[in-house]
Amino acid sequence: QVQLVESGGGLVQAGGSLRLSCAASRIAFIDSTMGWYRQPPGKQRELVASISSGGTNYADSVKGRFTISRVGNTVYLQMNSLKPEDTAVYYCNAAAINLWGQGTQVTVSS
Repeated sequence: QVQLVESGGGLVQAGGSLRLSCAASRIAFIDSTMGWYRQPPGKQRELVASISSGGTNYADSVKGRFTISRVGNTVYLQMNSLKPEDTAVYYCNAAAINLWGQGTQVTVSS
């Protein structure tokens, strides 16, 4: 069974950094488009960043602060200069098969 397992969330002060990881149980689809999404409290899920063979893409709100990358069967989201508005549950997505991870909570205190 194919799975995505996220880790790396937590509580951090504003201005701090976190690195999220998304490990895929199979490598075959990891080379296709992978994305990180987030869902703030009471709001809809939104795309944060994506990576594909064509490059990377970022939401305007995180450009210059977040970096998406992948090594082997793991996709990373490096988050720097975190702000309270970055507080959300972060989800990893494999676009080719529309597979979602279980989510990891990120809380940024002011």
